[in-house]
Amino acid sequence: MPGDGVLSELKGDLYKDQAFPAKDESLFFNYSTPLAHFRGEVCWLRPQEICSNPRLFSDNQYEWQVKQGMLGDCWFLCACAALQKSKYLLAKVIPPGQPSWRDEKYRGCFTCRVWQFGHWVEVTIDDRLPCLGGKLCFSQCQTEDVFWLPLLEKAYAKVHGSYEQLWAGQVADALVDLTGGLAERWALKDPGRSTEKERAGKVLEKAVFRRLMNLKEKCVMSCSVFSSRQGTSELGEFHAFIVVDMQDLSKVSRKEIILLRIRNPWGRRCWKGPWREGGPGWSQLDPVVAAELLSQIQEGEFWVEEEEFFAEFDEIITGYPITEEGQLQSLYTDRVLSHTQKLYGSWVRGQSAGGCRNNSTFPTNPKFWLRVCEPSEVCIALLQKHRKYSTDWAGRVRNWPRLVEADPSLADGIRGKNYHAVGLHIWKVEKKKFNLPKTLSAPPISGTVCHSYNREVHLHCDLSPGYYLVIPSTFLNDAEGNFLLRVFSSGRISLSEIKLLPPNNGVHEELPGGEWEMLQLEGCWRKGQSAGGSRNFPSFHTNPCFPLSITGIGQSSVKVALRQHCPDNKCRPIGFHIFQVPNDNNNMKMPLSSCLHLEPVVSCVPHSYSQEVSQLCRLTPGNYAIVPSTYLPDTEGTFTVIIATQIDRKSIQIQETLGQRLHEVSFKAVMKM
Repeated sequence: MPGDGVLSELKGDLYKDQAFPAKDESLFFNYSTPLAHFRGEVCWLRPQEICSNPRLFSDNQYEWQVKQGMLGDCWFLCACAALQKSKYLLAKVIPPGQPSWRDEKYRGCFTCRVWQFGHWVEVTIDDRLPCLGGKLCFSQCQTEDVFWLPLLEKAYAKVHGSYEQLWAGQVADALVDLTGGLAERWALKDPGRSTEKERAGKVLEKAVFRRLMNLKEKCVMSCSVFSSRQGTSELGEFHAFIVVDMQDLSKVSRKEIILLRIRNPWGRRCWKGPWREGGPGWSQLDPVVAAELLSQIQEGEFWVEEEEFFAEFDEIITGYPITEEGQLQSLYTDRVLSHTQKLYGSWVRGQSAGGCRNNSTFPTNPKFWLRVCEPSEVCIALLQKHRKYSTDWAGRVRNWPRLVEADPSLADGIRGKNYHAVGLHIWKVEKKKFNLPKTLSAPPISGTVCHSYNREVHLHCDLSPGYYLVIPSTFLNDAEGNFLLRVFSSGRISLSEIKLLPPNNGVHEELPGGEWEMLQLEGCWRKGQSAGGSRNFPSFHTNPCFPLSITGIGQSSVKVALRQHCPDNKCRPIGFHIFQVPNDNNNMKMPLSSCLHLEPVVSCVPHSYSQEVSQLCRLTPGNYAIVPSTYLPDTEGTFTVIIATQIDRKSIQIQETLGQRLHEVSFKAVMKM
């Protein structure tokens, strides 16, 4: 359990978390944010020292609402609103049954859960909270005696290593951490991409936005501002908001008017547009309707017209709804994605870090089989694990000078916010045995628009039954990292990893440069049936024969290896021959055995007492037969024939694009103590 701390106090004493102590080391990381101005001024108080009657929750939803303090973690606070919309998530993140401050069992110890890289992780903290002047200096609820939010914020800060490391982040990441689900991101403006495809893949259409607003009671919808604009300067820069409501007023006005109610985590109104309180926009409505809408806004909320919304805000983030059974619900069709699979993987330098499709090494990336058993709506998500670098609050990349080592179990927490640019592509194949280079030469049936620096990217598509090849990649080759591949589907699916040949197979290691297609064939020698021995014996023709077809123009490089399996660690003498099958003038398929009386075109002899023998050769186009044998007849055993054929083809001309680095939303709210 991350951060259990040490319960070393005498019986009756309140719990003090030694892994996340009430000291500056829990507040600061490297003093790189404006929070550093308060170094030495913050004191730590328990809720009963802050107010007379502390409560974890309130029956009044308004009193639950989040309010940002002096920490720039609006991105996290917007995601916290998801817990107000789902009893399932609330119980998942803040387990019920924890002692209250008036309970005799109260010891100052609270437990929260945070979803981290595929697992729900329990985080135990004490309830000492950072304060200035006797008041909470970071997040709080609308009423100061409700404490679920500051306690959850402390648990999240512990996962990250300090409060300061919550300064700036992605709403989508926090939504995933608090729901275990997915979050979709859309730009509200054309990002200036060069192709229609890229623009269509990034910009939210108004029709889709209005349909998403129908889910506002089930999931969180957040919007962000990256830069201030004229007339709305108080929106701030790199700041996140919550979209609370949408009202279509076309029936009560002379034209189409759609208003959105926005909540500012700062807890104050900041809109200077025409639909502000007392603004000219309200004159377009009946006074009774206008008064009703104005009465709905609470502290920190304001109304904005849809056109202004798309003009003034830069991005919208929506979390997938979570049912009370804990299953994802589609943002696009409302269908429940009740079937889930997940697998972990890695990009390893020189082995499986092949980069994007611009690189000839792309086929070396990790590969996965997705079997779809029935027509299904499918979402495939690629989540990369954090790296050891981060960006500071001003957006500059910095190295981490130290790591939080107080609790090694925190290694899975998010310390870094700088990620590889990653992408995800899928191809449909007819069967499990297929030609990899040929498949990857064709366009994928679905893929990310570009490689982006998101912590998680995903594809949403409708898939027919069959097998699919799924390849996650980084933009640059040799970029190392770990990832989690998750699949959510409305129908039955199975997910498995495609295993690579063992690194000691002896064939791959010795192959010359270039692209090679590998094929493995299993066989056996059986006494009296297929153990014919070498060409010295008349029974040679009874040995197993394996077909080999060479196509193209000119000679092709081929490497054939014969590996025997020796369960008793006793090798038999083995070798093989390659015969060319004569062409038939009647275009009838000749049996492989018809050529065994001819001289072989390639011979791997004399037979050797080795576990593996191999031969590199060049063959002209045509049909061939590979005949593996032991030296003596009736020598039983099993074997594998490994055929590597060099691929002579032009490079695929692919122009994978690279997404821009992410803007992290953060703003220092002014605290009035």
